[in-house]
Amino acid sequence: MKLVVGTSSTWSMRAWLCLKLADVDFEEFVIDLAADSYTEQLQQHSASKLVPVLQLAKLQIHDSLAIAEYVNELADYPLYPNDVNQRAIARSLAAELHSGFSTLRNECPFSLDKVIPVVMSPAIANEVARLECIWSQARGEFYFEQAGIVDAFYSVLAYRLATYGITLEGHAGQYQQSLLQWPLFKQAIAHWQKLSNG
Repeated sequence: MKLVVGTSSTWSMRAWLCLKLADVDFEEFVIDLAADSYTEQLQQHSASKLVPVLQLAKLQIHDSLAIAEYVNELADYPLYPNDVNQRAIARSLAAELHSGFSTLRNECPFSLDKVIPVVMSPAIANEVARLECIWSQARGEFYFEQAGIVDAFYSVLAYRLATYGITLEGHAGQYQQSLLQWPLFKQAIAHWQKLSNG
């Protein structure tokens, strides 16, 4: 099993987190998205010309959410809660992140370097308010009883917010800080810094 990732791809990081969390053995193939030849490499390793891609013998799965769903079915460690209702909530939250928060993506590009704190526009404030609503319902250190796909997906956004000087308050803020201090996520950040530095 091989996971094709990109050096500055937050979706690659999310897929990587899910595989690590589920304790699935995999090889990693890194595409430097800052290199002039990155499009040629994408064409060779990704039918969608996007990352991440999970490659198996006769199977290629692209898109981080699809990869997480596949890993959830494959591994012994569940990425989703066992309870059907909680599992539905987890799926809806993962899907909302997957398709939403476009203002934060556009106005607060992911960066491993120091950036200038963002000016809180009404559009950003609206999305942060939605995050505060979501994160305030976390059960504790992780969103449900144990670390799962919701934590893997939202940890990257928690880091993005903190990078731009946005820290939430109350229970939502506690959850944001828990994600930032999560050892597996800190490992992911260190790994991506190493990838970015060659």
